Amino acid sequence: MTPERAETIALQALGWLVANEELRPVFLGSTGASPDDLRERAMDPSFLVAVLSFLTMDDAWIITFCDAANLGYDQPLRARYALPGQGQIEWT
Repeated sequence: MTPERAETIALQALGWLVANEELRPVFLGSTGASPDDLRERAMDPSFLVAVLSFLTMDDAWIITFCDAANLGYDQPLRARYALPGQGQIEWT
């Protein structure tokens, strides 16, 4: 997956989160982001990684988002790893 495609998926996920009235406050609370951050940091790769990291915490969220966005269920995690700084994961 290209970084550009990963960014597109992350922005789709952000839009989906913003529109989800139940999940949006959970995302804001767990990340410490403010409502203003949702707009101001939308093009920040580290923020987009946080969006995808949050989304991939729950299979039900992945399924609902991917069904809405017409994506394969593996795409959000692939996108997370394709964003800048996420390519190499160390397991210790």
